[in-house]
Amino acid sequence: MHLTIKNQVDETKANGVFSEPELTRKDIVEDHNIILTTNKECSFKCVMCDLWKNTLDYSVKEGVILNQVKDALIQLPPAQHLKLYNAGSFFDQQSIPKHDTFAIADLIQEYETLIVEVHPKLIGSDCFEFSKYLKPQLDVAMGLETVDPSVLPRLDKSMTLDDFERATTAMLEHDIFVRAFILLRAPWQTEDEGVYWAKESIDFAQSIGVECCTVIPLRPNPGNMTFEFHAPLTESLDEVVAYGISKKKGRVFGDSWDAI
Repeated sequence: MHLTIKNQVDETKANGVFSEPELTRKDIVEDHNIILTTNKECSFKCVMCDLWKNTLDYSVKEGVILNQVKDALIQLPPAQHLKLYNAGSFFDQQSIPKHDTFAIADLIQEYETLIVEVHPKLIGSDCFEFSKYLKPQLDVAMGLETVDPSVLPRLDKSMTLDDFERATTAMLEHDIFVRAFILLRAPWQTEDEGVYWAKESIDFAQSIGVECCTVIPLRPNPGNMTFEFHAPLTESLDEVVAYGISKKKGRVFGDSWDAI
């Protein structure tokens, strides 16, 4: 149960529609269009997550997410890459009906890349079937969070490192590129521990074939009081990202949430 009230959202409209530049695998910066769909809250209750604030308490009917995406695409400028995020998992049919995922694929055939977010436990036949049907290259972003053995089990993520590795290996076998979200100064970590374990998490992700890592400084989740929040320093984010880039094993980004 959340301790704060959700924001009011409209199931007929995407929660966010915008565009931003990003370094691609071709080593050039290109615009990426981004659509944040409005749908049911994620069933995984990770203690550090606050994305639930812009979600619904119920599953939408078939066609609702499709219409959100249709309307959003009209608002967006031309681009080769599309991020379609839903504050949960793209292949969670309680959030996005399976029919809608394939109908969306038909809408975005002109894109070069589609990037979605998924929990490792939901990587399976639905993901592989969708990737085979999809014309753009599929990239899947998963929350690795941290490889700190004293923290990961306490995040209520219902995931182990073995789960993450199995999902990554399976997707690579189906020609799907994998991204990892990595927390900087995860709950219960000091500043130094946060930096250390973020670097270790990048090493782990890259060692199993993750092509792109995004380092995300922890931000407060007012709906969860199970840990005391301490924002990491800006210098720590710079250090971790610089470390990841120096490894030269894939792209490494820092996402400041516009707040650090």
